[in-house]
Amino acid sequence: MRRTRLSSEQRREQLLAIGAELFADRPYDEVWIEAVAELADVSRGLLYHYFPTKREFFAAVVRAESERILRLTAPDPALPPAEQLLAGLDAYLEYVQTHPVGYRVMHRAAAAVDEGVRAVFEESLAVHQQRIVDAVATVHGSGGPDAGVRIAARAWLMFVIAACLDWLEHAAVTREELRDLCARTLLAAVGIENTAG
Repeated sequence: MRRTRLSSEQRREQLLAIGAELFADRPYDEVWIEAVAELADVSRGLLYHYFPTKREFFAAVVRAESERILRLTAPDPALPPAEQLLAGLDAYLEYVQTHPVGYRVMHRAAAAVDEGVRAVFEESLAVHQQRIVDAVATVHGSGGPDAGVRIAARAWLMFVIAACLDWLEHAAVTREELRDLCARTLLAAVGIENTAG
């Protein structure tokens, strides 16, 4: 059987997509590079050409998903702060709903033993946290938000991650109900009044 010819970028994306599926469903130690190569219909050597080690492959999968969610949730500076935060939350939940595999993989990295993999997760978390702090800063004016806002933003992000993972597992509430819960919690945590509607 002939292998499909893909460009280097297409092949890399294919391997990352397969990796996301496997790492989302299995513990790290149960994902075999041979299985990835077989599913992609490539040699193990070609996979190692793109990703020299399994750890680097897992980190690349996590980074790809982190970059995607950051791109999709980028704030619109034309909106008032509360609306920016709520629009970002809507985009975040849209990603969770349409990319559940990638979302699970990204947050499996939070518990990774490898510091490099965990660092990818932490970098993404820090960007989300800073976006919240920046939105709050525009409300507080030149004084900016206090240190408590940064703590509240990170705590809220961890709450949202836990809530979204539970929602993917049990679907006990609608997306709208989850959105409202997360929105109320965020605005209260950072001290912004919702005047968006």
